[in-house]
Amino acid sequence: MTVSPLIWGATIVVIVALLAFDYFFHIRKAHVPSLKEAAVWSSIYVGLAILFGILVLIFGGTTMGSEYFAGYITEKALSVDNLFVFLIIMASFRVPREDQQKVLLFGIVFSLIARTGFIFIGAALINSFAWVFYIFGLILLITAGNLLKPEGDGDNRADNLMIRLAKRSFHTTEHYDGDKLFTMHNGKKALTPMLLVMVAIGGTDILFALDSIPAIFGLTQNVYIVFTATAFSLMGLRQLYFLIDGLLDRLIYLSYGLATVLAFIGVKLVLHALHENNLPFINGGEPVPVVEISTGLSLSVIIGVLTITVVASLLSRAGKAQTAINNARRHAVSYLDLDYTADLAERERIYRLLAAEEAQVSAMDLKYRDKAKDVDRIREQVAEAHRQHDAYLAR
Repeated sequence: MTVSPLIWGATIVVIVALLAFDYFFHIRKAHVPSLKEAAVWSSIYVGLAILFGILVLIFGGTTMGSEYFAGYITEKALSVDNLFVFLIIMASFRVPREDQQKVLLFGIVFSLIARTGFIFIGAALINSFAWVFYIFGLILLITAGNLLKPEGDGDNRADNLMIRLAKRSFHTTEHYDGDKLFTMHNGKKALTPMLLVMVAIGGTDILFALDSIPAIFGLTQNVYIVFTATAFSLMGLRQLYFLIDGLLDRLIYLSYGLATVLAFIGVKLVLHALHENNLPFINGGEPVPVVEISTGLSLSVIIGVLTITVVASLLSRAGKAQTAINNARRHAVSYLDLDYTADLAERERIYRLLAAEEAQVSAMDLKYRDKAKDVDRIREQVAEAHRQHDAYLAR
């Protein structure tokens, strides 16, 4: 189905309006969103995405609607995985919690712009060169393999090429000045960590796009569906971050589920490439008679794998233990960081969470507790947080 320029224009206006609404009504005034606020707005954005999918089903047909939902679910799952990295970056830069919304919205806008560029580049390549499906399939199979590798110690550093270039080329400061991007430091204008963290997330978003765009092109080659599924998957990501903050670590099998989904789509792309083959060194340049995977089967596999992954993670005792330990570590570090926030109520909230997680860790089986990395260092950080809190109460 060909989408008219009028529909394209109306869609873009709606997406820009949603982003503008997010900024002017939620983010201009720095604050920490409540769980209720995050849940309500996250539900609204998911509801809008589903409503749009229903409209696609009605006006575009079953195939187009199925392709949208398959693409949306896949991109949403990949976006949730991206939240792990955003969490690491913001922890590394010690972004005050009340300012994290602005960073996340920037990441969403930059990601949407970057992915839109990749979408049109990918569409142009596909229309001109059928062999691009081989490349996209190979990218997804490699990405699936990388997701199964254990994370190294260096994976938690928010230090990419763009950050190193920024620090080398410009005067920077380690101190925040509210949510300002620039400040005066030693009599000179300097980049604040707020700008640097946005640069870090922007650079990371480009890498994410290199994986996600081939994934959705493996489900549909309709550029309008690729764009809208990607856009709606990013909408509401800011609210989702605060809604599931603390539960991200609980999804211990998410990487396995995503690896399975990406490998499945990678195989589908390779099969499609063989079906459309025109490379002279494969079957003499003639199409290869292979089975192609239908959109309905793709949607079923994606939903099934992700459902099993999430349920298995939530029921896993090891997942519960890892969540408590990682959260205790994160909240102890946050409490010890005097620059973390000027909001005393927020600091008290962090301490209450730390105390609850410490109780969970104490009650868990030793076999889970002893598997934690740097467990002695975590104990030291928690003990120091207790000492500082006692000193604060004694003032």
